[in-house]
Amino acid sequence: MSSFQGLGETIAGQGLFRALYTDRGSHYFHTPKTGGKVDKGRPTQVGRALAQLGITHIPSYSPEARGRMERAFGTLQGRLPPELRLAGVATIEAANRYLREVFVPDHNARFAVPAADVGSAFIPYAGRPLEDVLCVQESRQVGRDNCVTWKGLSLQIPPQRHRHHYVRANVRVHEYPDGRLAIFDGPSCLARFDPAGKPVDASLAA
Repeated sequence: MSSFQGLGETIAGQGLFRALYTDRGSHYFHTPKTGGKVDKGRPTQVGRALAQLGITHIPSYSPEARGRMERAFGTLQGRLPPELRLAGVATIEAANRYLREVFVPDHNARFAVPAADVGSAFIPYAGRPLEDVLCVQESRQVGRDNCVTWKGLSLQIPPQRHRHHYVRANVRVHEYPDGRLAIFDGPSCLARFDPAGKPVDASLAA
């Protein structure tokens, strides 16, 4: 979910980019054999979202690249806790605000390297709502009670103008980074729910 949040903030603020170079962590790629080639025929949720956006996903095989990533993570993990303590930050909301308003601008001012070419390679995003791409998506079969089961929750599909019920039909559940849920039939949203499975916008039948 943190990958979806990061991608969403970047695309919303800058636009689409051509490629994403990442390590081979299990949230990015399925790797049948440890240390081996990734299986691009079995995309993860992140891989599926990138493909829907037309972004090429490049796995890292270089030890140098892995070391560079780990050094960056180590630096951030070592610097952030003491900086947050010094700033008196005690909540997740305050930490996110500190990162956005203080830490990231300072980090970029110190370490950003000017691009070799002027201008931007980002492309303005135009398409379906970004949150409905950058989320977990899984197919589910509707039960005899016209409900979908999702992680212990029973999600009721409300009456639809175009269909009496969805019993035994295959639908798609979306789980968003903030825990909200939705049920889709193709491009049509049948229902939306809060993280506890309580319906919101129950009349929506887009």
